[in-house]
This record gives sequence, C-alpha cells and structure tokens, in this order.
Amino acid sequence: MTDQFFSVVIPNWNGAKFLSDCLDSLARQSYSPLEVIVVDNASVDESVRLVKENYPHVILIELAENMGFTGACNVGIRAANGDFIALLNNDTEVDNEWVAALVDAFNRYPQAGIIASKMLLFDRRDTIHTTGDFFTVDGRAGNRGVWQRDEGQYQDEEFVFSACGGAAAYRKTMLDEIGLLDDAFFFSAEDIDLAWRAQLAGWRCLYTPAAIVYHHLSATGGGVTASYYDGRNLIFVLVKNFPSDLWRKYGLLVLKAQLRLAWEALQAWRGREARARLRGMLAGLWRVPFLWRKRRAVQNTRNVSTEYLESLLYPPQT
Repeated sequence: MTDQFFSVVIPNWNGAKFLSDCLDSLARQSYSPLEVIVVDNASVDESVRLVKENYPHVILIELAENMGFTGACNVGIRAANGDFIALLNNDTEVDNEWVAALVDAFNRYPQAGIIASKMLLFDRRDTIHTTGDFFTVDGRAGNRGVWQRDEGQYQDEEFVFSACGGAAAYRKTMLDEIGLLDDAFFFSAEDIDLAWRAQLAGWRCLYTPAAIVYHHLSATGGGVTASYYDGRNLIFVLVKNFPSDLWRKYGLLVLKAQLRLAWEALQAWRGREARARLRGMLAGLWRVPFLWRKRRAVQNTRNVSTEYLESLLYPPQT
C-alpha cells in the first residue's frame, strides 16, 4: 500500500520558547510522507522569525489577527494535504514513532475517525496528562488518568469519548463528513464538541498508548482566558450536542452540575479566574437561542442509539 500522507497542524501564539522542541521532535519522525504546518496567530514574539530561519521545510501560515485555537487550526486543516491530520500544541514534544503509531492505529481501526495519544507531562514524564478524554452523564468533560503516575494502567488500546485537542489526530474523510472545529468556540472544549459530532454520526475515537506526547501543561494558555471559555463553551457543547433523549434522562443532573460550578465560582469571587468563569457561563446562556440552528444540524446527523451513547458516558465525577 502506498504510504498515506500525514499532516500536523500547530496553532501558535507567542510560543517561540517552545516551538523548537516541538518542531525538532517532528523532524525526527520515522514516518513519511509528512508535512508540518505552523499557523501563527499574529504573534509578537520571535515565533515567525524562528520558523523562517531554522525550519525552512515547515509550512508557515501567518494570520493578520489572533483567530484563536479553533480559527488557526481550521486554517491549517484547510491547507493540509494529509489523509490524516493531527492537531498538536506548540508546547509539546512527540516520540519519534508518534506519527507511525497514529497511522497504524487508523489503518487497523477503519471505524475510528479520531485517535487519542498518550500525553505525559513534559517535565514529569512518569505523570499522565490524558489518555483520551471522557464525558459524564451530568455534562462534564475530563482527562482520563490526569495526574496519575504512569504505571502501565493505560497500556491497552480502547475506545474513548474524545481526544485532547493538544494532540488529536483526525481522519480526513470524517472531517469532510462532519465539518471542522466550530470557530465560535475560539478556545477550549472545541475538541469535545467535535467528538460529540463524530460520535453522533457513528465514528469512533480510539486511544492508543503507542502514540506518546510530552506536554508543558497550560504553558501558552490557561488563567483567566481559559476560565472564561471553559465556562462558556461547556454550555455550547451541551446545547449543541447533548441529545433530547439524554436531556430527558439526565437533564436534572446536568443542571445541578452547572449550578454547582456557578456556586463554586461565587464562593471564590475574589479570584479573577472565578469571575471569568461566571462571565463565561453567563455568555453561554446568552447564546443559547443562537445555538439552536446548530443544534438542529448536529442532531440531524445522528445515526447511533441512545444505548450506544450511554455506553460512552461516565458517571458524575466527585
């Protein structure tokens, strides 16, 4: 079989101090053909100069304004030529066999439209960041295995709900069918939104431990910005994607979880992040009427049963 083309899209905003580790690790990949695309979100640091001077083989797309994680990724995906397209944070380093492991998994699991990597902390490489993401019946998303010491407990391939957008690989034919990231999200939970659309349409997400990524957690994001978009975008996910039959069964749990998040933020009102989360939640509620058209479009693509969706969801997390 002819080698399948693989594209890696790296959204970048002022990430010059991390980019070399990331791009050097991609240059060491055992797999080819491979293209690397850096989409720069109008950085004001040395990012653009660094790529131009030191990585001439990398495709550099310079945006005139900061289009967020989603906007930059979508620009890169549209420019990509790969049969498979991976999104990769600029503050990561990948194992030499990362791309090879992803392609191998895609070929062995034709029903998989998404592959999740095994992400470990950059400076504590025995500690897990995520082994694929989960979603709960009360409407919360999370990282499997986060902060756990890696002792081989996630060494089996298995189907999961989603892949962390910091190192998620997508089958091009799936993206052609269900669409790209939702630009309205800008930053945060866009990977969960895409996974919901994939799962509803009948695609699977596979976690493979052979695809290893080391991540500087929240090195170029986080703080107030992340808190705002976390609060807002989880509401976006629920309004767009959570099916009516699951709302009828678990809606009260979802509402209680949202109220609990709001109450926790109110209790921490003096903190900037807490206030940002509350602003985000209010912004999400304000947008509910405008999301209804998107909801209808997403729900019209559904071809899986309630039982299947319930089998993917975790119980509420304490």
